[in-house]
This record gives sequence, structure tokens and C-alpha cells, in this order.
Amino acid sequence: MTEFDLFKNQYPFDLLTDEEYEEVFGKAVVKEYSTNEFIIHEDETDDKIDIHFLVSGLAKNIMHRSSGRQLSVRFYYPGDLVGVMILLTSGEMRFSVQALEPVKTLCFERESFLKVMSENTRFSKVVMDGISHLMKSLYDEVKYKSSTTDEQDDRELYKKRADAYMEPPTFIHPDAPIEKAARMLEQQKIEALIVSEDQQSMLGMIGYAQILRAYFENDHRNPVKAYMAEEAYEINEQEFIYDALSYLKHHPTEIIPVLHKDKIVGILRQSSFFTIKNSVYFDLTYRISNATRVSEIKDLAPVYNVRFQQFVESLIKENMFAYDIAELITNYNDRIHKQIVQIAEDEMIAEGHGPPPINYCFMVMGSEGRKEQGFSTDQDNGMILSDYSNSRNKKQIDEYFLAFAKKINGMLDECGFPYCTGGIMAKEDKWRQQVSDWYKSVDRWIEKMDAEEVRDFTIFMDFRPIFGDYSLAYELKKHVTKRVQKSLNLHQLLMKDTLRFRVPLQPFGRISGVGKKRTLNLKKSAIMQIVNAIRIYSMKYGIESINTINRLDSLAEQERFHPRDVENAKTALHRLMLFRLKENLNQLKNDEPLSNDLKLTHMKKDERRSLREALIIAKRLQQVLELSYNRNRVV
Repeated sequence: MTEFDLFKNQYPFDLLTDEEYEEVFGKAVVKEYSTNEFIIHEDETDDKIDIHFLVSGLAKNIMHRSSGRQLSVRFYYPGDLVGVMILLTSGEMRFSVQALEPVKTLCFERESFLKVMSENTRFSKVVMDGISHLMKSLYDEVKYKSSTTDEQDDRELYKKRADAYMEPPTFIHPDAPIEKAARMLEQQKIEALIVSEDQQSMLGMIGYAQILRAYFENDHRNPVKAYMAEEAYEINEQEFIYDALSYLKHHPTEIIPVLHKDKIVGILRQSSFFTIKNSVYFDLTYRISNATRVSEIKDLAPVYNVRFQQFVESLIKENMFAYDIAELITNYNDRIHKQIVQIAEDEMIAEGHGPPPINYCFMVMGSEGRKEQGFSTDQDNGMILSDYSNSRNKKQIDEYFLAFAKKINGMLDECGFPYCTGGIMAKEDKWRQQVSDWYKSVDRWIEKMDAEEVRDFTIFMDFRPIFGDYSLAYELKKHVTKRVQKSLNLHQLLMKDTLRFRVPLQPFGRISGVGKKRTLNLKKSAIMQIVNAIRIYSMKYGIESINTINRLDSLAEQERFHPRDVENAKTALHRLMLFRLKENLNQLKNDEPLSNDLKLTHMKKDERRSLREALIIAKRLQQVLELSYNRNRVV
């Protein structure tokens, strides 16, 4: 008891009687947390959440988004209570609390603490006032974050975009009473209102569900902000509407805000889509998002699900660009990856390992990173971990993430994403590192890379976060972009590697095939020539975009590429990816092994001409690179 005596005269504990003080502090224990360790994790069950009094150090709130992203809001300082709000809201206020530096807390037995709160009104008022202030702080922080959200850099996937179907939004001020919101919904015959202070940035949404709850609790004169739903599914005006439709189909009373950058410019609702035919895509993506077992996801995976394959065939028949279809397939695969990571995390908890002890980011690389996937693909992924070298639990954290990564990679393999033959997977130490170690690895790669490592680095270059703390990946991306732009030696190595695989086009336009069946590997002999060349130019000019089409657009905007050359490269990519998609679909129908090999002997005359024209463009890009290399020895 004596070690806690110094708190006896400290506010608000000086409001306790001796008996109450004994009740609270008699069962308290000191706990210490290293930088980046979680004090509370949102995946913990209510009975595992403790009440902490921050003695020293700094911590922060992390709100987890259903999209897999995290939002950091509000700091905790010495003297703050942690965990009370989660308990008092019966778990409805869900967030994690993470140490930003070494932290020491007093951990109270929650039953004793809550008992004293119920008996001592002065003490409970101080605690509740603090919670009220915290909720206001969270509200303000979310408001700030929502007005500075990173612009989504997603391309249009189909022929129709969100802005073609959106309707004008209806706004309501956060301080307006619930009664006013109810009247507006009734008058305008709309499902929900956008809560906004400036009729531009969104703080949240309020619909019939929230309003009914307020009326049931006799709170209809309270402000809208007390009941609004802060996390909303949203879509960029330039994105295609299939994902929005998938959400709306299974959330019939919701509306979807449409954004231009971070400003609300419209909404989508069910009636917005009366002219659109139903699609299996809605059902499949919804089923992925609600799957709780790997066996469920396996049935939905592209290589196993005939309905998805037929859906892709229908898009080909509608003459959609093949690189847009590839982006659709990648987005579908992203959903599978995200759900598998979540299932793996749940399994770790169920098996007694607990939630992730520190922040992490699961990233994808290669063709999935670029959003250019077909049906024939293997795993290219990794994990960025918050720094924990100085943690006393370093060994346990190492073991946790090794087991976690193995679980994820195993589940992906089971769902039709085979293990990478080159070992580029999160379960390998090289591809699962702390932030500071990733920085060192990148620097070492760039300074001492040999020809053997070039392939790995080109795959790594196209990394993209899909689950966890995205900021870990964004900071690493800035570092990589800056370093590679200045490394002339790296440019040379990447060009040498690109020139190693010649486009198999002979003089007078004859296409060279391999073996008796005369096959052409579309990926190695054609698609990658374009992808690699555009990547090298993007590196030189500091372009952070990952997708090849986006890189081409950025090169055109910077006037590094002639618009005609950009269109030629896009046309070539479309044709080559289309051949690959069609070949993959035939292989799936005939129960043949998936590959990127195209049988030249089976091609029609017009198909051969289309392929030849695409290969000419790919070869031209190679020749331009080679000329630059021979003339200057750098790009």
C-alpha cells in the first residue's frame, strides 16, 4: 500500500474516503508498456479490459476502420484514466490505446473501481466529466481527420462512375436537435442525412436507426452529434459503382456519400441504381466480407468460383479495358486478403495468443500492389511492424508475428494464392520487419544490390498497404521513392534486368514461340517489359504511383511522355492483359494448370495481328531504354 500513498492527496483520488481509497488502491498493480505496445486492444473482450491510470509516458487512441485502415485520434497524458469509457458504454465505443513511448500505469481492479464510482457521486462526476471531455476531443479529432483524409487514388473500373448516378446530398449541422433531423428525413423522403458543419466535409451520418434510438431514450432534443454514426462507407466520384452497389444491397436503409477529394459532392442510394442490372459481384463481395472461416473464402476465390469467372467473361464481352478488369480482380483479391488477415487475427486471440501486441501493416507487392492481377498469380506480401527493439517483450512479439504471418500465408495458399517460389511472403524474416529495419534494408539494397536481388526489389517497389496502420507504409514509400530517384546505379541494374528478357519479335514481325507447342509467356516476354520500363521512368521522376496506367498518366502530366506514346502503351497493355485473361479462363474451364503461356498455333489471323502490334510497342519501349542506357549509362 505504501508505494501508492503519494496518490492519496492527488486529484481526483483525494475525493475518496479512506475505505474507498483502500478499495481502489488495495488491489491496484503497476504495469509497464514499451513503445508501440498496446495498453488496450479493440479486439479484447469486455471482461479483459482493465482501467488504467497513466502515471508516466504518452499514449494515443487508435480507431479501427472496417476498411482495414486505422485512424489515430487523441493523446493520453499522465493523470488520464484509460478504459473507463469503453466499459461504461458496454463496448460500443471501440478503440485501441497504444504507448507512444515507455509508459507506466496503475491498473485498477475494475469491479472495485466501478463500485466506488457508484457510491461516491463527487468522484464519479469528475470521472464522467473527464469522459465527456474525451468524447468531445474524439469528436473534434475525427472531424479534423475527416477533412484531411488522403485522397483515394482509385481508377474508374467500369464504364459508369459514381458521379453518373449520384444525387444531391442533404446536410444537417451537428448541433441541430434530433427532432429537426427526423423532420428533414420525413420531408425529403431520404434514408439518412450527412452531418457537417460546413456542408462540405463529413463528420458522420444520421438515419432512422439512430433517430429511433434517441426517441426511445427520450433524447430527441439532444444534438445530432450525440447519436450520429461516425464511420461511414464512402466512395470517390471517379470510382466505379459496383462496390457501392454491393454495400447498398445488403444495407438497404443506408446512403453512401460520394467524395471529390475530401468534399462531399453527392450521395448514392438504392433508387439511384434502378437502371442497373444486378450482378453476382455484389453477392460475392458481401459474402467475403462476412466470412468467418477460410473454407467459406476458398469457395469465393477467383480460381475456384465459377460465378466470378463468368462475371469476368461478361466484362470482356462488354469490351471493357483489360487493365480495368485486372484492377477489378485485384480489388476482389484485396477483399479476400483483408478478410483472411482479420480471420487470422481472430484465430490468434481464440488460441490464447491475444490481439497484436503492437501496430502492424500488412502490405501486398508485385502485380497485386500495382492492381494488375489475372487469375494466374502467387503471393507477394510482407509486413511492416512498429519499432519494438527496446521492448522487454521483444522475443514474444517476434514469436507472435511469425505465427501470425505463417497463419495468413497458409490461409492464402489454401484460397488459391500459392506460396511465392521466391519466398516473398510475410512469414519470411526478410519480408516482416520493424519500420527502422525496413529503412536499413532499403538503404542496403540500394547501395549494395547485385543482379540476384534486382527481381526481389522490383517486386517490393510496387508495395501497397491493405490492412492495419497504413501510415507505416506511406512513410516507407516516401523514403523508397526519394532514395531510388537518386540512385543511378539502381537505375542501371533495373534496366539491365529489363533488357535481359527480350520481346520475342523477329524482323518482319514474326513472333517467336517456345517449344513444340510454340507458346509465348505473356507476362515475362511482353507485359513486364512495359511495366518495368514505365517503373524505371517513374523512379527517375519521383512518381509515387504504383499502378502502371496511373504512372503513365503522371508521366504525361509531367510532359515526360508524349500523349501518343502513353496511349500506345495503354493499348498494348490492354491487348496483352486481354490475351492473358482469356487464356486463364480457358485453362480454368478445361481444368488445366494456370499459366501465362499463350499458344500461338491456336490464334486467328486478327488475334495474331493484335498481338504483334502490342509486342511492337513493348519492343519499342525496350529499345528506348537500351538507347538511354548505352548513351548515358543512366536513364
